Amino acid sequence: MLTREPITRTSRVQVRAGAVGFTLIEILIVLAILGVLAGIVIAQFTNVTEDAERQAFINSGRIFADAAERFNLDNGNYPEDSSSGALPSGFGDYITSSQWEGGTPIGGVWDSDDDFGISAAIGVHFNGTGATRDDAYMKEIDSAVDDGDLSSGFFRKLADERYYCFLLY
Repeated sequence: MLTREPITRTSRVQVRAGAVGFTLIEILIVLAILGVLAGIVIAQFTNVTEDAERQAFINSGRIFADAAERFNLDNGNYPEDSSSGALPSGFGDYITSSQWEGGTPIGGVWDSDDDFGISAAIGVHFNGTGATRDDAYMKEIDSAVDDGDLSSGFFRKLADERYYCFLLY
């Protein structure tokens, strides 16, 4: 015959402790896994943001280049060389001035130029406004719109901290 041992207070506590809850090691392992996953997700969002900024810069540059071509058709010349960040005279009739004067999506300011052996160009001048990008970053943009070489094609580095896209000859 089976006999039952009486359940004592000590045995009840031991049963409860083994039946519920997690050990400290288990909690630490879960936190470590969540930390790794959070790091991966945050890194992915950072890349998405940079890609979006690059694409916005490219799109804005194309819009400004098209507007400069329309300006040329109407006036017989391209927008004048203006100070970095300043809207060229008469160009406000072809674009929204706040888009130009608000800076570029990648930092720096928009600039129109006719130096450096070209007739006219629209580009970015990293003059301390917002982020400053290096040649490696700008080469990625060049690869997306041109030949991937900042010294040739229609997207070029024309001077220190000055990258001009959509060169107009």
